[in-house]
Amino acid sequence: MNQLFIRDMNEAIATEILNWKYEAPYDFYDIVFTSDALNEILENPYYAVINHTGELVGFFCIGESAQVPIGVQYGAYQENYVDIGIGMKPELTGKGKGAAFLAFVINHIKEQHHTPMRLTVATFNKRAIRLYEKFGFDKVLEFNSRGIDFTTMVRDHLEYEG
Repeated sequence: MNQLFIRDMNEAIATEILNWKYEAPYDFYDIVFTSDALNEILENPYYAVINHTGELVGFFCIGESAQVPIGVQYGAYQENYVDIGIGMKPELTGKGKGAAFLAFVINHIKEQHHTPMRLTVATFNKRAIRLYEKFGFDKVLEFNSRGIDFTTMVRDHLEYEG
């Protein structure tokens, strides 16, 4: 995926992300463009990932923004992990580029937060779950929110094996 860089989120990048449209069943990840959605991205720890030509490749977020709120009721977020959420540009998904993107994000987060990581993924997203497992994430809990099953996965070690 060539060289990747992190850029602070801004309104233009957030607007581009909010207009992404994924193919089914991944259209579950489409975000409806609203002022609340825009504010969520701009006012919380969201970061853009761009390539060497300045093209937006994806984004990641950390902390509460990466959690599914109802998961708190299931005890999904009690332990001390840094929660991460990632999103890749729809045209880049399913083309074998996810590993390079995830490696870049994990290594950046590892440098900033010397804490094990946790992520929450829609259980139907087997493609993402396989990728996360390759990177050492283990399934720990499943819960349901509005008819969608979610799985939390943790990565207890800080080294990246690739």
